[in-house]
Amino acid sequence: MSDALSIARDLIRCPSVTPADAGALGVIEALLKQADFDVHRITFGEPGTADVDNLYARIGKEAPHITFAGHTDVVPAGDESAWSHGAFAGEVRDGHLYGRGAVDMKGGIACSVAAVLDYLRNRGRPKGSISFLITGDEEDVSINGTIKLLQWAAARGETFDHCVLGEPSNVETLGDCIKVGRRGSQSGTLYVDGKQGHVAYPHRASNPVPDIARLITALGDEPLDHGSAQFQASNLEFTSVDVGNTASNVIPGQARARFNIRYNDCHSRESLRALVEARLAKAAGDRIRARIIWEPSNSDVFVIKPGPFTELAVAAIEQETGRKPELSTSGGTSDARFIAKYCPVIEFGLVGQTMHQTDERTPIADLEKLTRIYRGILERYFAP
Repeated sequence: MSDALSIARDLIRCPSVTPADAGALGVIEALLKQADFDVHRITFGEPGTADVDNLYARIGKEAPHITFAGHTDVVPAGDESAWSHGAFAGEVRDGHLYGRGAVDMKGGIACSVAAVLDYLRNRGRPKGSISFLITGDEEDVSINGTIKLLQWAAARGETFDHCVLGEPSNVETLGDCIKVGRRGSQSGTLYVDGKQGHVAYPHRASNPVPDIARLITALGDEPLDHGSAQFQASNLEFTSVDVGNTASNVIPGQARARFNIRYNDCHSRESLRALVEARLAKAAGDRIRARIIWEPSNSDVFVIKPGPFTELAVAAIEQETGRKPELSTSGGTSDARFIAKYCPVIEFGLVGQTMHQTDERTPIADLEKLTRIYRGILERYFAP
């Protein structure tokens, strides 16, 4: 079967907890090969990371070229006994499809595959090209997935004109939101060095705990910016504080605090780091010995300016749902940050309310509507 529900159930029944594939890409590969796509399965890896399976498939050789992107890997199910229905059973109850990945994002992939197959059956090959970029490395470190699959495609001479990424972009109801950008993400650890000593003789030590508390307050008090035309204000959030001290009678020699910054287009990664470093230096003065160790990041800020492609998508969504979606840049990161370097990309998928939760589920009616929306995008995209 090639309807969205059947495809989604087959995908959910593959327990592809990242980075395992568990047969999920094979489900897509079989369907696309039957439709005469040129299908490639590529495994990427590098030292210190798990090998990841990826899929690229294309039909057509000419422009315009639209690609549908997504990931078949999912987060762990957690306590499977807490699920009303099996986490990887693909059960249908009361008009909903249950299972890990139903929303994020096997359901979205199923809808895009179903829409493309339906278009080809009824319209034949388009005057252009349709492809799929599917990875198994989005829910983890995102090193051996989309970023390398795009590089591999570019090395083959593949070019993309536009992309639809089927992430669960909608907030409350299908049709309320298209993601047209994402904030960047940068993590780091603040270290404050003191001098270890006995708590009964504090004059012989230098306690870093009060100092790191002052610096945490100083770095968090002043806004990084006040937002931009298409983004909310950047945000620095401390996520842990630790001294590694198991003794109550010892002043620790070092304190550290981890943080993450979600930043907008007021900053580049380099200018953001420089801003935070300058504020730290000011707050630390000549007394506190403090430094930041920045973590590597591949999550840069990006935004897609409205244009004919976004207007085309809005029209398809509005026709099916009766709603004009908001063009949003809210939320976390996604593989769109990699795709945006190759072509304009929009994110539109299912409603994300239950993603990563126990009893993740989506209404079957939404699967059907999303399939029709994708079909509507294709009709408009390849219209004479």
